[in-house]
Amino acid sequence: MKTEENIIVGISIGDLNGIGGEIVLKTFEDNRVLDFCTPVIFASGKTMNFFKTHFKSKINFHNINNIGQLADGKVNVLNCWNEPVKIEFGKEDEKIGAYAIKSLRAATNALKKGDIAALVTAPINKANIQSKDFKFPGHTDFLAQELDGESLMFMITENLRVGLLTDHVPVKDVVNHISEELITKKIETIHDSLKKDFRITKPKIAVLGINPHTGDNGVIGKEDDEVLRPTLKKIKENGKLVFGPYAADSFFGSNNYKNFDAIIATYHDQGLIPFKTLSFGQGVNYTAGLNRVRTSPDHGTAYEIAGKGQADASSFKEALHAAIKIYENRIDYEQLMANAMKKKQQ
Repeated sequence: MKTEENIIVGISIGDLNGIGGEIVLKTFEDNRVLDFCTPVIFASGKTMNFFKTHFKSKINFHNINNIGQLADGKVNVLNCWNEPVKIEFGKEDEKIGAYAIKSLRAATNALKKGDIAALVTAPINKANIQSKDFKFPGHTDFLAQELDGESLMFMITENLRVGLLTDHVPVKDVVNHISEELITKKIETIHDSLKKDFRITKPKIAVLGINPHTGDNGVIGKEDDEVLRPTLKKIKENGKLVFGPYAADSFFGSNNYKNFDAIIATYHDQGLIPFKTLSFGQGVNYTAGLNRVRTSPDHGTAYEIAGKGQADASSFKEALHAAIKIYENRIDYEQLMANAMKKKQQ
């Protein structure tokens, strides 16, 4: 959604005992941000004023009770609760986890209804959010249920994009999850995202092997030869520029990643360790494949520095910029497709 002036971006506040409040404040203290987006923080005026006082921020919040009251040129705070909240920086607290989910649910509902154009999520604690009403390992899985499409964890920077075949899956279970159907679906999702969200006409995608040295001809596992290679061959025969599998241990160190528009890792740490090593502080976690845009910083709650004023807001700022850019790219792509369809019908 846009107002007459700006794209409306929703912010879920995350774990109040972590660094979420601090990085949100630091991001919007730069008034230039308000020239290209209208932010709405899903939290409460009392909570945000606590952060403002604690971190000696000069932001003047515009408190609202519904989306119709938001104002351009202001940092809007939509009240999701009214009671005061006891914030103890660095402490893992189930009650605080409940507020993180309250914020997330309200922001997600606004996203689904089109009240906001995109959602940027501040970090949550995956342990203290668990309850009988919320049993998801993180944002991605929750949003996959709430929004239409095939979700995929896509870690992005300007020059590096890493997607995952499996994300929050124990290492011992990774192989059991990988199938021809999963590989095909995830590559399709990344391929579509590269075209729609990043405006890359002919995406080149590299896929990392499942086993060390891609199995060494079956000596260190047969999954690469029996599942991955045949599936990639079929996908390539259907016209997509997909290459691999590549041995993961040398792929990034050799700079081979620079030859591709995206890299698909088979499991979480195989992709995220090199990604964060190469781009920590600038990376963005983007949930590709959904019918709405959601991004987040590439780090967690950082309890060890919470409340100390030491948090680096760079990744959150990048997440905000990425959400806006992806939203705009999608609008442009839809218009391009619509124009092409008109020409075809003439």
